Amino acid sequence: MTLDLTPFDFTPTESLVYGVLVTAGPGTGYAIARAAGLARANTYSALEGLVSKGAARVEEGRPKRYRPEPPSVLLARIVDRQGRAIDQLSHALTAISTSSSPAVTEVGSLRGVTQMLSLEVAKARVGVRLFLPSTIFPSLSPALRRAAAVPVVLDLSADGAVDVAAVAVHPVGDRWPGSPMLAVIDSRLALIGTQNQEKVEGFWTTAPPLVVAAGLALDGLTGR
Repeated sequence: MTLDLTPFDFTPTESLVYGVLVTAGPGTGYAIARAAGLARANTYSALEGLVSKGAARVEEGRPKRYRPEPPSVLLARIVDRQGRAIDQLSHALTAISTSSSPAVTEVGSLRGVTQMLSLEVAKARVGVRLFLPSTIFPSLSPALRRAAAVPVVLDLSADGAVDVAAVAVHPVGDRWPGSPMLAVIDSRLALIGTQNQEKVEGFWTTAPPLVVAAGLALDGLTGR
């Protein structure tokens, strides 16, 4: 499988060279150029790019040796960088937005849902109600701590045991198609969806009737 880091601000050559570093191990620029089948000038440029983006380290000495950051470290840095970029974009879009028209946006990715929830929960100022698959809550812990410090009223439920404080467990049985993904944030934004194994279906909405409907669904599943 070919490694492609270009969606995350890496060049094709940097993607290739990082793959060589990970599979062939640390080495000098000359050795890496030979393993990658690249000109040395292009290889050194890619190596410096990887170092500047936190994907590799250079060991001082003669000649210099380059060592890849572990894939898990690189992934964490990409996620952090993407998260900060999304946060900045959100603030910028909020600042220039003049439209108040209700919106409905389809979701189809568990990672996308988790990232959006993290962003919106961290921005909450009044209240957050969540009923989510238990596996999502650990990823939301930083955003939930931030919201609790505001303070925001948190009403958290899951369909199974969660190693996160203040999350109530409510088995849903056949009352919902799959694992519920419900959220109401500040009574302005709602998530209505479901997860069936790896498949995610649902939508985000700012339409007031649908936000209310999400709240009623939360009431029904939590026995209120």
